[in-house]
Amino acid sequence: MKRKNDQKMTFNNLGRTPVLRELVAKADMHHQAEEQVMASLPPALVTGTRFVCCHEGELTLSAESAGNASQIRFRQHEIMEKLRENELFRFVWKLKVKVAPPRFSEKPPAKKIPLSKENARLLKEEAGHTKDKKLREVLEKLASHVRD
Repeated sequence: MKRKNDQKMTFNNLGRTPVLRELVAKADMHHQAEEQVMASLPPALVTGTRFVCCHEGELTLSAESAGNASQIRFRQHEIMEKLRENELFRFVWKLKVKVAPPRFSEKPPAKKIPLSKENARLLKEEAGHTKDKKLREVLEKLASHVRD
């Protein structure tokens, strides 16, 4: 049986697993390609844009919004010209942009708006016309939450 230290997967023993080493090499190459693509984009379009892939001369990017995607498409010739200066993207001939909105958007917490005097008066008035005792109590209780 292997010792516990030999069982742990670290970057030091990647040489023992060729598949994992290959995956890490591909991820590193993708990261370098993404850095080159981001460097060729106009500074205003860098935020919210990601490099997806480059396959058979077709470069694919993803943008957070349709507005950014349109700007990238509009400036695609300028972007591809800068990219072709790099050896890795020498044969890029087509640029595709996909819109991929962010997965999570932080919503501000809902504000509780205090009850106005007019709405409180209307609730009390409605409570006076209601025959159901429980409903009348609830409406009167709501009317008591008026702001000062």
